[in-house]
Amino acid sequence: MTASNDRLARLVRQVQARARVPAVAAALHRADRPAWSCTVGDPGNGAELGPATRFRIGSVTKTLTAVLVLQCRDDGLLDLDDPVGRHLDLPAHGGATVRRLLSHTAGLQREPFGDVWDTLRTPDVAGLVADLARAERVLPPARRFHYSNLGLAVLGELVARLRGGTWDEVLAERVLTPLGLTATGPQPGPTAATGYLVDAYSDEAHPEPPTDLGALAPAAQLWSTAADMARWAAFLADPATVDPTGAVLAPATLDEMRWPVTTTDEAHWTAGFGLGLLLVPQPDRVVHVGHDGAMPGFLAGVYGRRGGDGTPAAMGCAVLGSSGTAAELLDLPHRLLAAAVEDDPADVEPWRPGPPAPPHLRGLLGRWWGEGFEYVFSWHDGTLRARGVDDPAGKPPAVFAPVPQRPDVFRTVSGREVGELLRLTRDERGAVVRMHWATYRFTRAQEAFDRYDFRAGG
Repeated sequence: MTASNDRLARLVRQVQARARVPAVAAALHRADRPAWSCTVGDPGNGAELGPATRFRIGSVTKTLTAVLVLQCRDDGLLDLDDPVGRHLDLPAHGGATVRRLLSHTAGLQREPFGDVWDTLRTPDVAGLVADLARAERVLPPARRFHYSNLGLAVLGELVARLRGGTWDEVLAERVLTPLGLTATGPQPGPTAATGYLVDAYSDEAHPEPPTDLGALAPAAQLWSTAADMARWAAFLADPATVDPTGAVLAPATLDEMRWPVTTTDEAHWTAGFGLGLLLVPQPDRVVHVGHDGAMPGFLAGVYGRRGGDGTPAAMGCAVLGSSGTAAELLDLPHRLLAAAVEDDPADVEPWRPGPPAPPHLRGLLGRWWGEGFEYVFSWHDGTLRARGVDDPAGKPPAVFAPVPQRPDVFRTVSGREVGELLRLTRDERGAVVRMHWATYRFTRAQEAFDRYDFRAGG
C-alpha cells in the first residue's frame, strides 16, 4: 500500500469508528492508477466484509434513472420540455415537464400519497398513477428546488413505457451491462450487508427491516458495491474516458446534465442541482458531481471529480455504509477525492510542439480589446481560443469551431459566450482588422464606444 492509499484507508477507518458504522465500504476509481478500495467492519450477514459486499445506495438510483431519461431524449423519444402527460396517461400533474421533474423544480410533493415511510408499504405502478390525483403540487413549477421521490418514480415509468419493458429491465440492458456494473441491481443478493439504526445513547445496532419500493424503485431501489459505484461516479464526471464509444450516453449530454438548473438552498449556495445530478462545488474551480443516498439502515455518497490542477481522468469515489444515521459518511467521498489528488495528483504531461495555426488565422492571434478589456486569442490543440488577460488561473478558455461555408465566422463551443458567433473583418489586403464576438466589437487597441463609426455599420 502506498502512503497515499494508507491515508485514504485511515480516513475511512476514522469515520467508521467515530460515526459508529457497523460496516463501511469505500472505493476510488481513476484512469491512471489501479482501483483502490477499503472495507471496515462487519456486514452482519454471517460472511466476511469485502469488495463484493452489496449495500443499498438509495437515491443514488436517481442518477441512473436520469441517464435513462436522457437516453430517451437523445433517441428522439421525448423532449425535455414535453409535459409528462404527453407520454403517460395520468389523472393529474401531466403538465409537469420532464426537465422540471429531473431537476426537482416541478413542485410535486416529496412522496406518493400516503405515509409510505411510516407503513413501509409502497404502491405498485398502477396504484402510484391512480393516486396522483390525491398528490399535491406543493409549489408552483420552477419556483424553487423541492426534492421529490414521486417525480423520479413517474420518470421511471415514463422510461419503461417508452422502451417497452420494466424500469429494471431497461436499466440492465441500457446502462448496467454496457458499463460492466455487474454487482448493481434492484435486489440485495446473498452478499448484502444488513442495515442498522445505531442507538444514539448506547452501542446497540438495531437491524432495519428490508423494504421493496415497488413503483418508487426508480428513485431509490438499487443495491451495489463501492467499486461499481466508484466506476459509475467516474462515468458521470468523465464519460468520454469510461465510455469512449458513447454506448450509454454522449459526453455532450452529460455536460447538459451537469449544468446547474437550480441551487438547493437560496441562502447558502453550497450545492446545485442539474438534470438528476447533485453538484457540489469545491475550492479552486473543482466540482463534485453525483448524489447521496439514504434508506433505512444505509447511507451512500457517490461522486465524480471534475476540474482543478492534478485531477486525473475518470476520477470517482463511492462510500457505502450500513447505518442510516451516520451523516459523516456523506462527507467522506469529498474528503477522499481531495486527499487522493493532494497526495497523488495526475502525472504532468510534457508539452510537445504542434502544427502552426492555419495561414488565414495566424494574423488574428495575439491581444485584442473588447468592451474596454484585454483578451488573448491563440491557437492550441488544433482550435482557436480566447482568454481574458485578467481571467483567474484555471478558468477554461473560450473555444471556437469554424462555421461551415463561412470561412471568417466561428461558433463559440465552450467557455465565455458559448453558442455565440465570432465574425472576422478583413481589410483589402486580407488582414483581420476587427472582430465581433457576440456582436461586441474587438479591436487591436483599446477604444471607447464613441470611437465606433455607427454610420458605416460599425
